[in-house]
Amino acid sequence: MKVIVIGAGVVGLSAALMAQARGLSVTVVDREGPAAGASAGNAGAFAFTDILPLASPGILKKAPKWLLDPLGPLTIPPAYALQIAPWLYRFWRACSPRAVAASTAAQTALMDLSRVELEPFLSATGTLPMLRKDGNLQVYETEAEFRAARPGWEARTAHRIDFRHLSAEEMADLQPGLSPRFIRGTFTPGWWSIADPKDYVLALAEKFRAQGGTILRAEVTGLTPQERAVSIHTTSGPLTADKVVLAAGAFSHRIAATLGERIPLETERGYNTTLPPGSLDLRCQITFGGHGFVVSRLSTGIRVGGAVELGGLSLPPNFKRSAAMLRKAKAFLPGLKTEGGTQWMGFRPSLPDSLPAIGRSRLSPQVVYAFGHGHLGLTQSAGTARLVADLLTDARLPLDLTPFSPQRF
Repeated sequence: MKVIVIGAGVVGLSAALMAQARGLSVTVVDREGPAAGASAGNAGAFAFTDILPLASPGILKKAPKWLLDPLGPLTIPPAYALQIAPWLYRFWRACSPRAVAASTAAQTALMDLSRVELEPFLSATGTLPMLRKDGNLQVYETEAEFRAARPGWEARTAHRIDFRHLSAEEMADLQPGLSPRFIRGTFTPGWWSIADPKDYVLALAEKFRAQGGTILRAEVTGLTPQERAVSIHTTSGPLTADKVVLAAGAFSHRIAATLGERIPLETERGYNTTLPPGSLDLRCQITFGGHGFVVSRLSTGIRVGGAVELGGLSLPPNFKRSAAMLRKAKAFLPGLKTEGGTQWMGFRPSLPDSLPAIGRSRLSPQVVYAFGHGHLGLTQSAGTARLVADLLTDARLPLDLTPFSPQRF
């Protein structure tokens, strides 16, 4: 069976490698090449404990305050506000208690599968030495902020996720140099990370090629189903495959639209600054949830980034957002050296209910969708790849894909 995977990010390449392992002949097509998008500049986390959807009552409470700050954790540029209104309405509907409970259960199931699949996948691809198990520290500035987070931790308890709450003194032992403004914290040891996300995805691409795979650089402009195959239209000419996997990140909905499917995929534009190695003695990833960003230790430096800008694919980057997060990071970690950093902006593909689209196209069962992971593409890449390989080979699925149906909207 000949398979074409559209997208050379972490989800696409992981799926391509698992399809290879099933004996399929696989070609990957990407508009820019491996690790060119969000897979290159993310925080490097396997956030298996992050089971709560972004769409939740908590975010609705915070959003009005955040939206007043044009450089804050959440912003919608005025030029894009009207265009995104239908997506925001769906997001609002996904914040109901019943919807949140359902999406949390589905997210947990995919997280559990992804955790189980990760280390065998890393071993098979020779990337296991890149894995780190340092955990994550979530910090709080006030008792009120800590109390507001308790329902989320109670939900994690119900799903048997390990964590422990810390006092300021205990946080200082775990991570020296943290500002005394943070009076409480929660440490989750099950939050893993990769040495560097771009290096990891490039290593996957190298392994894929070494096993006989081909990576083509071309932009896919459309798909046309045939009786037992799929025609792929690209800027470099037509291609044909028995089956296609659409894992093109934030651009996936445009390609799905050529099959007549309207999937409400939006773009969370994330920003960061990567500082040189040695800029901070960072012991684990730190999440400043009240400010919408994290500080991560990579093999290539210290990365300060996060936040959400709902601005689509066409607006130019606003790197004032990167600078604002870096200033806050310096205030929160006074020992941080902020010189010599490199700024970056990338597109996170996000659906209104915070769950990815994983499943077959309505028009053609020969096309499998795997996109829309939001902040969790790296985290859920191995689990998604397992599901894609099962769909390609008609194998028994390890979990119910109904919550992830591309047609659920």
